[in-house]
Amino acid sequence: MKALGKIRQAGKKGDLLESTVKNLEAWLEGGFLPEWAEASIGELVDREAWSELDDRFYQYMAFGTGGMRGRTIGGVVTAAEQGTAAAGETPEHPAVGPNVLNDLNVIRATVGVFRYTESYLARKGRFDIPTLVIAHDVRHFSRHLCELSASTWARLGGRAFIFPGPRSTPQLSFSVRYLGATAGIVVTASHNPPHDNGYKIYFEDGGQVVEPHAGGIIEEVNRVELKELSAFLEKQQSGVVILPESVDQAYIESVARTVLDPDLLYRSDLKVVFSPIHGTAAAATVPLLERFNVDFETVPEQMEQDPAFSTVKSPNPENAEALSMAIRLAEETDADIVVATDPDADRMGVAVRDSSGSMELLTGNQIGSLLAEYRILRYKDLEVLPEQGSDRAALIKTFVTTPMQGAIARAHGLKVINTLTGFKWIGAKIHGYEKMLRQRMLEAEQLAIDYDATPFRKRAELLMEYSTFYVFGGEESYGYLAGDDVRDKDGNSAVIMFCELAAQAKAQGKTLTGLMDDLYLKYGFYYEALGQVVYEGAAGSARIKKILDSYHSNPPAEMNGVAVGRVTDFGKDEIQDADGAPIPPQGFYFLELANGYSYAVRGSGTEPKIKFYFFASDKVAEKKDLAQVKAATVEHVSRLRRAVEEDAARRSE
Repeated sequence: MKALGKIRQAGKKGDLLESTVKNLEAWLEGGFLPEWAEASIGELVDREAWSELDDRFYQYMAFGTGGMRGRTIGGVVTAAEQGTAAAGETPEHPAVGPNVLNDLNVIRATVGVFRYTESYLARKGRFDIPTLVIAHDVRHFSRHLCELSASTWARLGGRAFIFPGPRSTPQLSFSVRYLGATAGIVVTASHNPPHDNGYKIYFEDGGQVVEPHAGGIIEEVNRVELKELSAFLEKQQSGVVILPESVDQAYIESVARTVLDPDLLYRSDLKVVFSPIHGTAAAATVPLLERFNVDFETVPEQMEQDPAFSTVKSPNPENAEALSMAIRLAEETDADIVVATDPDADRMGVAVRDSSGSMELLTGNQIGSLLAEYRILRYKDLEVLPEQGSDRAALIKTFVTTPMQGAIARAHGLKVINTLTGFKWIGAKIHGYEKMLRQRMLEAEQLAIDYDATPFRKRAELLMEYSTFYVFGGEESYGYLAGDDVRDKDGNSAVIMFCELAAQAKAQGKTLTGLMDDLYLKYGFYYEALGQVVYEGAAGSARIKKILDSYHSNPPAEMNGVAVGRVTDFGKDEIQDADGAPIPPQGFYFLELANGYSYAVRGSGTEPKIKFYFFASDKVAEKKDLAQVKAATVEHVSRLRRAVEEDAARRSE
């Protein structure tokens, strides 16, 4: 084969990595590639696109504990991949290679997940047919990869359900539980760039997979041989069930129950601008806003489900630019707030009016803090929570989410649980509380509770008696969850929750920025910032690993002239949460400085970057001091961030 000769020669000359050559040989000699894929590789070889080949072939796409995420359209799109599609349209085929998301990698993953669920059911003595629910977002190839996964599952002997069109990630989480499925998959890359896509796995509890299922699935996926894949390349939809509208309605009803004071919304003159930023949220959020009589407008251009996300640089509601069109519309219509969700509708960002009437963006930490305070107080008003709180009621947040939420919860008499980064850990805690309730009620009362059928108020009472009642949870990256029907962050419910909060503030004649300042005066001023270093491709992956390894072997003794007092290495230290449960080891570091500041370091699980999280807090004696405290803290954290990022660049060399 002509291409193989050139590939081997490029490897000898050092133009290609050794692993790239090895993987190209396996793919070209394996006999499983369709003609277009072989042609695509041949085209890249003829063009001597060695860097592109390295990026696609130097490794197999990491199948992590949650699934896969990465490019589905190559940095160089070949003529064979573009196929019959016009320039600027979605190519006919995803990029070929083991380190990109394409048909072969998705088939391999689905076969592995099926085999794991089949063995899991057998070990449990259950004779269920392995059942899978799949949702997908609006990205390039999302519908195709959804149908391909469903086809593969059905051909293996399972039962596969898919939605008639794009649906949100939280709706998938809900639907796994609602339909009693064994597993779920979401084809999404959340807010990543348009060329990316992903494949995220959920288990029967509705949460993203954690151990022991995560490790078991990875083992099964790794056992799938490349020669097995070609048999599934042709989609067959005869064994796939399209879900009816009633499943959509069940999810919307569940979200509607998270509203604590419907009358606040019904009678409010709150004006809202909503944008799904070209994504999936309109399917649930628009009916919810209409249901509660919210006066809202949408951003017309961003209601279009566009895989290129053509009106924004990034479809991430964490970024100010992504909300700019919605903010302009709010200015034109004199709206009170802007709410926007990312493409798979698990995150929500907002802009609100400050005391001068200007629109101001809130951070994910601020949004979560406002929602936590509001919902805890309302639960007490409604007598869901006792006035003094309960050590069997919990706020759950990630370690990198603002400590302010912990301060709020403790002041209200609640337990605070910190988890590793990723909402799957919050979902796992909720599932653990459900299991504990079931087990203890069976032991104490000889009763097998129907958890999902138990009314919310009774369920909360039983959880506080036998287990722990989940009150609220969130993470700094704009993810929030109010109830436990969904086991992942939910942008749809976050929108309606935030509208309820905003309606109360408006009824009281307060701004949301004013409410935030009230919290600072009550609990202290808390400030957080994010930093990062980004390194793309195979070479970038090596640099990221080098930085993280150096924090393990040689953590800094000082930063920005301030001594590091304590380093918590989550990869080696034994750490427990407030329930006494062990925190799984992870490449994550938390550094506390002598001046009371702290910062955390972790590699992103979804993007080629290292993230840094900075934390500072200070008491504020009087309202007149708040502006000065804010300015000084922001400046100090800014200097710390620059020092940490510069140190990371040196560690990467």
